[in-house]
Amino acid sequence: MNDKRPVNLDIGTIALPITAYTSILHRVSGVFLVAGVALLFWLLGTSLDGPEGFEQAKACLASFWGKLSLWIVLVGLSYHSAAGVKHLVMDAGIGESMEGGETGAKLVLAVTAVLVVLAGLWIW
Repeated sequence: MNDKRPVNLDIGTIALPITAYTSILHRVSGVFLVAGVALLFWLLGTSLDGPEGFEQAKACLASFWGKLSLWIVLVGLSYHSAAGVKHLVMDAGIGESMEGGETGAKLVLAVTAVLVVLAGLWIW
């Protein structure tokens, strides 16, 4: 096959649709949650070590960095959950067109923004 079309190999110049970005972020947030769950398990294990461990976990969660870490994990969980629900809805046959996918992606971002603000208000 002798194809004379130009080939764009510069990935930075390719304009991806919003659905591609939300799909990539869904995968990234899933990988990120593995580290987040490890942090939460460490915190749980520390709190169950006894009264001293509980106080250490309590002090960790009361600090700025502890609150920030917990908020970041909740941000990842919020996005991953919202995108997962979108995938389940699409698996049911709703929003499978390009327009439906774009609407779903925008809805995921809006729901995530609300959940992120609520998580921030809850933690701080």
